[in-house]
Amino acid sequence: MSVRKIVKIDEAKCNGCGECIVNCPEGALQIIDGKARLVKESYCDGLGACLGNCPLGAITIEEREADEFDEQEVQANMAKAAPLPCGCPGTLLKSLAPAPACDCKNAEAVPSQLSHWPVQLALVPPTAPFLKNAEVLLAADCVPFAFADFHRRFLSGNRPVLVACPKLDAREPYVSKLKEIFRTAGMKSLTIVHMEVPCCGGLNALVQTALAESGATLAVKEITIGISGQILSERQW
Repeated sequence: MSVRKIVKIDEAKCNGCGECIVNCPEGALQIIDGKARLVKESYCDGLGACLGNCPLGAITIEEREADEFDEQEVQANMAKAAPLPCGCPGTLLKSLAPAPACDCKNAEAVPSQLSHWPVQLALVPPTAPFLKNAEVLLAADCVPFAFADFHRRFLSGNRPVLVACPKLDAREPYVSKLKEIFRTAGMKSLTIVHMEVPCCGGLNALVQTALAESGATLAVKEITIGISGQILSERQW
């Protein structure tokens, strides 16, 4: 161990967008609990390829005592690591093989489970009556398109849904809206459903920040959806 250059992440600034993840060829960074983290010092070469790709300036280079960069260890880690499903969604197109369309005669008659309108987080007022004492779903914009059984699996039972995109939309209005909802709605629980791409995990960071600023306590469940339409993981906070 010696004094050398290595990345430093300001967690207060980081919103978990994932831009740094896809721009770290060594795989030294991961999104963990909604924040970018240095997973192992020996994976970071200290050259800072990730710096210019952080929109919030949350990553800097510092000089401190750290494990030496190990190129062989990095190569071994990269060889066994699963590739990102598509990196930043806007940087790589991907064609999927959809399942055959349902040939059921009554497929068009499947009823909607949506219990309210509007659904966009930006448009729903914190005082909306359907949020009171409810088990609320916070879904990333792309989830209903990727997960075919979205209505039955997530909306049945009159569950209210809020829809947002942590990648394309401004962060602060979302934090302010969620903070007011947490303060006033008296929600029973919150389920976050997001895609597996790194930037989509930014929903977790939005909720964590809003909860901390509101002073509210809430049971939170996180569900990750694969771009091929399957549930990859579920966990409770």
